[in-house]
Amino acid sequence: MKVLLVFAHPEPRSLNGALRDVAVHELEAQGHEVRVSDLYAQTWKTAVDRADFPPLTPDARLKVADASKQAFEADALTEDVKAEIDKLLWADALILQFPLWWFSMPAILKGWVDRVFAYGFAYGVGEHSDRRWGDRYGEGRLAGKRAMLIVTAGGWEEHYSARGINGPIDDLLFPIQHGILYYPGYQVLPPFVVYRADRLDEAGLASHAARLRARMRTLSTTAPIPYRQQNGGDYLIPSMQLRAGLADPHARGFALHVRDEDALQVQSDLEAAG
Repeated sequence: MKVLLVFAHPEPRSLNGALRDVAVHELEAQGHEVRVSDLYAQTWKTAVDRADFPPLTPDARLKVADASKQAFEADALTEDVKAEIDKLLWADALILQFPLWWFSMPAILKGWVDRVFAYGFAYGVGEHSDRRWGDRYGEGRLAGKRAMLIVTAGGWEEHYSARGINGPIDDLLFPIQHGILYYPGYQVLPPFVVYRADRLDEAGLASHAARLRARMRTLSTTAPIPYRQQNGGDYLIPSMQLRAGLADPHARGFALHVRDEDALQVQSDLEAAG
């Protein structure tokens, strides 16, 4: 496989830096080809602004989606963005690695998504009609590829459990896993999460490194999170409401968008992977 790892941590000697090296070395040992986009090392430009869209005339009002579409179709996006798009098209699998800061990804990684996931590339594609609503959520430009997160969190695992004060980790990561990765078509694997990241000793690091090596060895075989496909019949179009009779009628929230019958199998596969 060809694997792109997008790394978002300002300190290469951090726990994240150590885990990145573990992941890359294990993937290469398994015969995979790996590229790393180290966003801080690249001094990645975070904010979207007029400079991202060279075709935009000085007197034109900036409408980001329209400008993104125009620049993408004209092959006129900035060179740094085009380079990252080329990496995404090259890769069979994408890994986003970051520390959980204020319940989300660091700004530099969100800026990478904002700038690289251009209109016409990652969104705004496909037929919009009374039977389809674009190629998204299970379809799209990146369909057939795999993606996963490597995440470190400072809090205890219990704090991110179903009844934990921080909220379930699956809910916190849902906007990234479902909204950023599944949206343009990626098959999203269960995340690799390290808790109490600032309190790890050498033994703890060795344990997590072993877990991560096991996950990297199964990158091509681990079952993805069974998100419902938008155009697969589970949703009414164009309202995008889940059809009656699917899932618990009293259920609310993100879990509605995961096929219940597959959840236990995914958990089993994740536990087997270490």
